Amino acid sequence: MKWHHVQENWSAFYEAIIDKWPEADEGDLDEIDGDQRAFVAYLVEVTGQEPEEIREELREWLIGEIPSDVVMDPTHDDHSLRLSGKFVNEGEDEYTDDASFGDDREEPGD
Repeated sequence: MKWHHVQENWSAFYEAIIDKWPEADEGDLDEIDGDQRAFVAYLVEVTGQEPEEIREELREWLIGEIPSDVVMDPTHDDHSLRLSGKFVNEGEDEYTDDASFGDDREEPGD
């Protein structure tokens, strides 16, 4: 994910931020309001780490996709669904019924 995803959904990331940096406080995060420089400076202050260490941790934290519980909107959901197409086997149509995996209409015990 990119920093702008975090910035645009700042308060939704509080839990993930506090999981990564337990020293962080929600009230302080409110004041930072998604400003990356202010966030790095804040983490330097509360963790006692060097700025470069914090920037490296932040880069590692940003690797990967936006968690689905953070951003739930049609654009993001559609993007995630398109990305999931890479898990469809070659020759399989992602839009066909999944009958080869079992009948969804079957009652348990049939």
